[in-house]
Amino acid sequence: MRKKIYKWHRVLSLVIALPVSLWAISGFMHPVMTNIRPSIATQFLAAPGIDPAQLNISLKVCLQQHHIDSFSNMHIVQMGGQQFYQVALDDEHLDIRYFSTRDGKLLKGGDQLYARFLAKTFLEGNTGKDRAEQQPVFTASMAMPVHDCCMIATMNVMNSHGAKIAGVEQITHFDDEYKYINRLLPAYKVSFDRGDGIRIYVETFSGRFGYAVDNKRSAFDTFFGICHTWQWMDALGDTKYYFMIALTSAAFLTTVLGLYIFFTTKTKRSDKPVMKARRNHRYTSLIASLFTLMFTFSGGFHALEKVLPQDALHSYIPQKFSGEDADIDFAEIDSLAGSRKIQKISLCRMNGKTYRQVYPKMNMSKADGRTDLMKSMSAPQQEVLYISSGDYRILNDGDRQYAVWLASGFSRQAPSGIVPVTTFTDEYGFVNKRLPVWKVSYATNDNERYYIETSTGVLSTRVRDKDLAEGYSFAFLHKHHFMDWAGKMARDISTMFGAAMQVAMVCIGLLLYFRYVRRRSL
Repeated sequence: MRKKIYKWHRVLSLVIALPVSLWAISGFMHPVMTNIRPSIATQFLAAPGIDPAQLNISLKVCLQQHHIDSFSNMHIVQMGGQQFYQVALDDEHLDIRYFSTRDGKLLKGGDQLYARFLAKTFLEGNTGKDRAEQQPVFTASMAMPVHDCCMIATMNVMNSHGAKIAGVEQITHFDDEYKYINRLLPAYKVSFDRGDGIRIYVETFSGRFGYAVDNKRSAFDTFFGICHTWQWMDALGDTKYYFMIALTSAAFLTTVLGLYIFFTTKTKRSDKPVMKARRNHRYTSLIASLFTLMFTFSGGFHALEKVLPQDALHSYIPQKFSGEDADIDFAEIDSLAGSRKIQKISLCRMNGKTYRQVYPKMNMSKADGRTDLMKSMSAPQQEVLYISSGDYRILNDGDRQYAVWLASGFSRQAPSGIVPVTTFTDEYGFVNKRLPVWKVSYATNDNERYYIETSTGVLSTRVRDKDLAEGYSFAFLHKHHFMDWAGKMARDISTMFGAAMQVAMVCIGLLLYFRYVRRRSL
């Protein structure tokens, strides 16, 4: 029996040696990869707020001039020293148009121009010296051949100082560089003409930072994709995951067999090279075995989750607004906001009634926490006023009510709990990208809870009790979040140590095997 266990341990070890080495080496590099991100100034757009002096034409009149009867939503944005109505005509936000708030003129190529503005702001900063390259080159008061706010904005953005932009491309699906983990679509890829080849991905309708990558980070991502997630097998579909499940199961079994051998046998004291190699392999593997069991179990469980049937769940409840909904009295809204400047405005509908979502300007000390979401892992809860259309009354606790109403589009049950979420947690992790959100919980359907971003009306994710097992397994056993109490550096060291031990175990084991083969051939 023991000889058979030795044999199976040896055979399985040879089968898994290469894949385990690839996973371990790339896993070792992953913490390094997360710490060599390209340097950018901020991940947060500190918008100056709506300028009432530039609201010379109403949105309703503007839409009538351009024969637009319905739209998905709207904002007011600033770029190049000018202010524009940002109007999404479709639910997918593929057709976003920009109209000057001064004269209602359409800004040609406005969405691409705004992507340029956002990318430069994220790369080079919002305020102070970093803001210098964003200052208007031209203003409406300057003498120009044609007094044109759209032309002024275009010239200011296109001729701004700082890094030059090499290209702008709209992204409508995830690819090898801009992966699903980034979540935001559609987005724009803005490439800069710099030695590091930095590319910044932005979502224009929310004015949100998506992802930054340079040539060095791209090389690491490619290496990780080849060696760890095996993107070269993507064409095989679910077969890739079945293959991974088989290999991780084999690695798990090999480790169990190795532990059995360790605790039921003893290595003889000897100075012979073979005996030394065997002794080194035994004790190296004993230390590595805990990490091997953790990595293989969680990795296999994660791959299994990929092939299990998933409930199709739409992430957005479409809303359409008419020209009448665009009749916004900004003077009335200003009076309701009091002395606070309005930073952002959009529309929403719940229970058959239209509301203006009005965001007073955020205190910059609170906004500073969003300069790097990966480091802060939190975002402040921003105050938002829900002002009803027509009578201009403020809806009490409107953001909470809107979260519940959106959740009712996914579950018809009465919620058992509604709480704001401003920090990533073990259940709602950084992978979801969106903060702040509302967590709407239900006591039915396996205690499902929906995480909803009210500022966009998007369902960020749904979590049920049965999802937690895989989520916690991957977070704690694979990514070592059990070390969070000691900080990210300690977690990275733990991950790298575990991965390095896998490589050492495989190398010493292979050395032992080849000496065994050579001895038998003599």
